[in-house]
Amino acid sequence: MARRSVLAVAATAGLALTGCSAGPAKVPMADAAPVQVYAAGSLREAFTEIARDHEARTGKKVALTFGASGLLRERIEKGEPAQVFASADTDHPQRLAARGGWQAPVVFTRNALCALTSEQISATPDTLLATMLRSDVRVGTSTPKADPSGDYAWALFRRADKVQPGAYAQLDAKAMKLTGGADSLKPPAGRGTYAWVMDQRQADVFLTYCTNAVAAQAEVPRLRVVQLPAALQVGAAYGLTVRADAPAAAQAFVSALRQPAAQAVLQRLGFGQP
Repeated sequence: MARRSVLAVAATAGLALTGCSAGPAKVPMADAAPVQVYAAGSLREAFTEIARDHEARTGKKVALTFGASGLLRERIEKGEPAQVFASADTDHPQRLAARGGWQAPVVFTRNALCALTSEQISATPDTLLATMLRSDVRVGTSTPKADPSGDYAWALFRRADKVQPGAYAQLDAKAMKLTGGADSLKPPAGRGTYAWVMDQRQADVFLTYCTNAVAAQAEVPRLRVVQLPAALQVGAAYGLTVRADAPAAAQAFVSALRQPAAQAVLQRLGFGQP
């Protein structure tokens, strides 16, 4: 009887110890929940590399969701569980912050517009505006409000009107909103949006971020990238915000995006300094 009692006590103690050791084991499981990052589509290549490096360095998983910034903001407002939002402008993250629950955005990188043209278009920065105004040249853009790239294109049109009065009305009337909208056609899996649009000859000139244009040319080498002349240049400031109650892992990823290692990735891919 005494021996059985000792064994029973030992077994009970063993269960108690097992229970104690199981408790802390749940903490890493909670920490294993990935950081939910929603980011502008133009950041896909950079953020994929940055997130991979961040995971290797910290052990914290990062789940990336890409899309047009305006559409992502709408999805967040409808309740999707984003913890970090990196937009291709500052307006969309500021709108989240104004609603409450999100921190004031900071600019973490910059971009600019370029013209992506077919091989049949011979344009230079000096002749780009005249080329876009030609009646036989189809100009493609992204969708304003849904995608900041479209808003920047219309800012370019307004600049064009100062160079050549009447240019805004012509460009506003002819520009085709081919990407970035909720109903925009999507490229096949594995194809870049802008390379696919131009490869399908949906436009002769497409106004997009310079980083997108360079990536499209790498995918379809016959495409050409034309820089904007100074009078038409439009800069894009990318805003970053984090949910106010986001876990420490999300705050750490936001901090990492502003550190030299992540900034080096962005700049290597053509983005500018904050």
